[in-house]
Amino acid sequence: MATGNHMHNLTTLIKRLEAATSRLEDMAMSFDGGNAPSGGQAEPGSRAIPAGGQGPAEAPKAPTPAPAAPAPSAAVPPEIEDFDSLIKEDVGTFVEIGQTIGGLIAEQSKAVLQAFQAERTYIYVATKAKRPESHPPELMTDLHKASDTINNLRESNRASPLFNHLSAVAEGIVALGWFFESKPADFVMEMQGGIEYYGNKVLKEYKEKDATHVKYIQGYYRIFKALAAYLKKYYPKGLTWNQNGVNALDALKEIKSGSGAAPVPSVPTISAPAGGPPPPPPPPPPPPADPVPDPTSTTAKSGDMSAVFADLNKGEAITSGLRKVDKSQMTHKNPNLRASSTVPERPDSQGSSSSRGKSPAPPGKKPKPESMRAKKPPRKELESNKWFIENFDNPGEIIEIPAQQNHSILISRCNKSIVKISNKANAISIDNCTGLSIIVDSLVSSLEVIKSPKFALQIDGVVPTVLLDQVDGATVYLGNQSLATEVFTSKCTSINIMLPPKEGTDEDTKECPLPEQIKSYVKNGTLVHEIVEHAG
Repeated sequence: MATGNHMHNLTTLIKRLEAATSRLEDMAMSFDGGNAPSGGQAEPGSRAIPAGGQGPAEAPKAPTPAPAAPAPSAAVPPEIEDFDSLIKEDVGTFVEIGQTIGGLIAEQSKAVLQAFQAERTYIYVATKAKRPESHPPELMTDLHKASDTINNLRESNRASPLFNHLSAVAEGIVALGWFFESKPADFVMEMQGGIEYYGNKVLKEYKEKDATHVKYIQGYYRIFKALAAYLKKYYPKGLTWNQNGVNALDALKEIKSGSGAAPVPSVPTISAPAGGPPPPPPPPPPPPADPVPDPTSTTAKSGDMSAVFADLNKGEAITSGLRKVDKSQMTHKNPNLRASSTVPERPDSQGSSSSRGKSPAPPGKKPKPESMRAKKPPRKELESNKWFIENFDNPGEIIEIPAQQNHSILISRCNKSIVKISNKANAISIDNCTGLSIIVDSLVSSLEVIKSPKFALQIDGVVPTVLLDQVDGATVYLGNQSLATEVFTSKCTSINIMLPPKEGTDEDTKECPLPEQIKSYVKNGTLVHEIVEHAG
């Protein structure tokens, strides 16, 4: 009987376990119903609950969804990959330095980045599209916007101390129009002459003042050197198009929409603010309130003033109270008293506002004359693409410079020296030289002379512009090829232009002095200027 009861209890227990197991299975199926595979097979990794109830019952966990596979990107042409590297490395470094300087420089450097990104889009279109019969203006819209921003920053800030920075960048952005040139690399190198004309002024001004500005201009130089190398590699004879490509506007839409296009490389940014001066300090606290006047002191002052007016009304009788001074007490009649009558300086005389005004301070210490200063050693050195010629004093021999087309030459503090520039150079800047003579073949840009008396220049080739500022006594010898040279003078005297004789004649060189005397008068409400000529 006991055995029958035991079997009955065991059967009841098994039924209860099966019922509980059935409920758990129903719950699991309702929980995973949305994620179960359509085939009805159990997902891998799920644990089946034994029918006999062995082990603890666990609810199955929801599987973690697998990450979506990235969409396959179209192959990027090698010319785009290299241009992306140029933007990321050279342009990116330039933008970082510009953000460090801040203000107008930061704003213009961002526009340079936008211009190069627009240039990248144009090149990418050329790899996908065939050459259009008429050039669509939409291809150049972004580049024109960036270029206009750069030029507007320059033109609207001519009075800014950073005008040379803005001008150097604006001159260089013209080089991005190399699309229509048969030799793009040469075109970019020619445009670099305009960059260095203003850039070298920045290098000279900030060489010992702020290295960040020097790095900024040098970084801009590197951009166009890298661009010229890029063009020599991929487009030595001009921009090429895809003969089997699509329409240019269709390619532009495809690239801008991002379908099948490589993303534009990101330029690293700095966490510092974009620039500009720090916020102004808070206003000073209000001045302390005037103290309430003491009525007793006011009465005393009014009494003193009435006594003064009463004495003035006495007339000549006011001197009756003066005593006679003995001659021995007079300083101008007693030498011994005059020698011992030095008046000591009051200790509170310097800080007292009630004391009499001080004598004017002596003038500042004058700088030593040039002859008494320590002479620096002569220097003739080529750094990157800039020649530095400094501190030569009557060397006794000609200083020869083997220049190249992208070289700029800076000559400073050279006295009684002769400098010969061989080959075609970019630009020459001369300052604070006395008795300097220079022989030039040809220049891409201009020759600038500042504060250099007794200056002589001989031009054998072509020099577009000569700028003379504060030059006292100069002679410029022009050749037959340089008759179109333009000469600009400011605060100059005794400037003579020597014209060559006509070819095939025995004429002598003709000396033509530049005018120094200008007559100005008002005519019909307008100020008119005329050169004064003295007829012999």
